[in-house]
Amino acid sequence: MLFPFLKGDMMYTPLNYNQINIAAGTTNPSSVKSFNNKTFAFWERSLFHRAQSVLDIKVPSAWDGKIKDFFMYCLFKYGFVAISYDSNYGYYFQPCTLSGYDLYYQPTDAIITNPVFNGSKQLKISSECELLKLTPDYMGVWDIISYTAEKLSTLDNAINMSIINNKFAFILGARNKTASAALKKILDLVNRGEPAVVYDMKLINDPTDKEMPFQQWERKLKDSYITSDQLQDFQTILNNFDAEIGIPTIPYQKKERMVTNEADARSYDAKARSITWFNTLTSSIKEVKALYPDLNLSVKLHYDETEGTPEDIDVKGVQLNE
Repeated sequence: MLFPFLKGDMMYTPLNYNQINIAAGTTNPSSVKSFNNKTFAFWERSLFHRAQSVLDIKVPSAWDGKIKDFFMYCLFKYGFVAISYDSNYGYYFQPCTLSGYDLYYQPTDAIITNPVFNGSKQLKISSECELLKLTPDYMGVWDIISYTAEKLSTLDNAINMSIINNKFAFILGARNKTASAALKKILDLVNRGEPAVVYDMKLINDPTDKEMPFQQWERKLKDSYITSDQLQDFQTILNNFDAEIGIPTIPYQKKERMVTNEADARSYDAKARSITWFNTLTSSIKEVKALYPDLNLSVKLHYDETEGTPEDIDVKGVQLNE
């Protein structure tokens, strides 16, 4: 399955004892399933779309549309694709596995497996095919996506619990049915919008031991890790991902205005990965064109050096010195 986030394995399927035992026994801690859930699949897909927006890659017109979608997925998932030429299909790309190594421990062969080819094809790199690489270590960027998606998925669940648990309600105890009925009636009147509620003074003391018949459990919401804090941490994780892949961000939790050096440092931090990807792609495109001069391939950074590096920015990201 080439698109794991599109398959339906997140739907409920009854599991027998052995399947449950394997699923629980191979995960530590067994009670936490950070990856096998719908929120993880949602964020994995969302972060993939954010990551591929960093680079504007121009491909041959024959690869546009849905073919380019497959091209981008392969490039970001696997880190490289093999590009070759066939008399029936013209110039084409395919995900592949690598074998062999040369003097500098670089792969010498690309193995392409596709049902259309009736099996596998082993092609010599630099003569029968060429590699288009996104990363210098042939690993792709899915580790960054999975790392952040797991955190967002875990915090997403905590936010849902917080929204439910932080709904403020009175928790009252009554020592007898009379007190219980009185409390319910009082709450009905309060929720109806009555400006004042008057009750019988006889209800203040229990008739048996003269003790107060009402008890209230109070919860101090301000002392809890409340939803607003969780949402801020959620945005921080997302901002960190954007900075990791090359999307300019401003830490919105910063209370004062950012000065020039801070904004520049944040911009340089955000470009570290994307520049590596850009340089690797640029270098491998040169190698591809050396073998196939007619192939139209190019790449540029979507967020160039003139964007995302304001000299003075406030916490809302508005240019102050226009």
